[in-house]
Amino acid sequence: MSHPVPHAEQAQWLSQLGIRDVELAFADVTGFARGKTLPRQAFIDGQQLRIARAVAIQSCVGEFPDYRFYGEQDPDVTLLPDMATLRQLPWASTPRALVLCDCIDHDGSLSPLAPRTVLKQVLQRYAAHGWKPVVAPELEFYLFAANPDSDAPFQPPALRSGRRERGFDSFSFSTLNDLEAFFDDVYRGCEMLGIATDTWVHEMGPSQFEINLKHGDALALADQTFLFKTLLKETGNKHGLNVVCMAKPLAGEPGSSMHLHQSVVDRDGCNIFSLPDGSESPLFYGFIAGMQRYLAELMPLYCPSPNSYRRFVKNLAAPVNLSWGVDNRSVGLRVPLSAPQARRVENRLPGCDANPYLSLAASLGAGLLGMEQNLQPAPAVSGNVFLQPDSGDTLPRTLDAALERMQQGEAATQLFGKAFSEAYAAVKEVELASFHNEITAWERRYLGVLA
Repeated sequence: MSHPVPHAEQAQWLSQLGIRDVELAFADVTGFARGKTLPRQAFIDGQQLRIARAVAIQSCVGEFPDYRFYGEQDPDVTLLPDMATLRQLPWASTPRALVLCDCIDHDGSLSPLAPRTVLKQVLQRYAAHGWKPVVAPELEFYLFAANPDSDAPFQPPALRSGRRERGFDSFSFSTLNDLEAFFDDVYRGCEMLGIATDTWVHEMGPSQFEINLKHGDALALADQTFLFKTLLKETGNKHGLNVVCMAKPLAGEPGSSMHLHQSVVDRDGCNIFSLPDGSESPLFYGFIAGMQRYLAELMPLYCPSPNSYRRFVKNLAAPVNLSWGVDNRSVGLRVPLSAPQARRVENRLPGCDANPYLSLAASLGAGLLGMEQNLQPAPAVSGNVFLQPDSGDTLPRTLDAALERMQQGEAATQLFGKAFSEAYAAVKEVELASFHNEITAWERRYLGVLA
């Protein structure tokens, strides 16, 4: 395997900026940044870095599944830089750079355990048909006051007036202005990291915001989303804020989603969801039908934690159904009004806690299976159907149930392979064991008084 080195222009750029180190980073299954750091000259010279293969499937509680899921000898993978992603880090006080990497097994193939590999595999299947997905994620997140006590409830930060926002200040500018310094640094960071942003809005919750990324290539947008969530955290730390991408950080308040807008173009750049006369194509209906058929089996990839399922609460704008409709926000699969060339399907089910590589792999993969199998969707619905699925299928309401559904089905193995599917399930079982070992405040409050 040949190891890439920076182009002469990139090497010169690193030197001119006084870059001291380069972080070779990748996303683990939770979406955390992992990797190692090289001195600038070592990176320019093409020095290889290796890291334990198991790091890609480290659980969110820091534990690993059994060694049989990553190799009995605890082997390494090589970090292979994608030089197109080389960027200066906006949050570093001493100049540093970052490059995103693929994880390469000893035989030279992409490690099946790495989330970036999982998405690449789905995109390769699209490419075999001459198709290319175009996506645009919408990310919601909360800004909270810094708090060293991880067991304490979150609370909004104090604003210029000294007050704390109470919420339901949707689409206003007041809190955006109050937190101007934070958002200015996020904007600058996006420019440095090559993240193309679109709309920013204040959402319904107290100090809850949404950022839309501009549509583009699915792998590039997964990379940008991964970097954006990292940028949010780092910028929040700089400003004494705690940026939280949990699906449901506050009881009784709206959760945070990661809506995925998806279309597919052919080799000529034409949207395959539309026929030449502008009407909907059979592939458009097949894509929707595939999501209706397979998203329930793939739910742990886009609702990955026990907290993910707390987001699906009636009357808080989080549909938990597989219905589809045009310009209808109560359905799980929304088709926005658009011109034929922009026809797309918005998957409103993923939470912002999802790994963007895996969320896109699951959503695009489900749609691909529908197109390949010529499936037909249930009829489009109208009216409010937030919690009333009309697609002939239901979604699991807990991670335990979702994991069981995934393991009983075949979609994950068909799309991502046996090695990843079994390893991912093993990670979720580690996390669920830790979760169920906790005694909650609710149990102490209501059950502790019983004789």
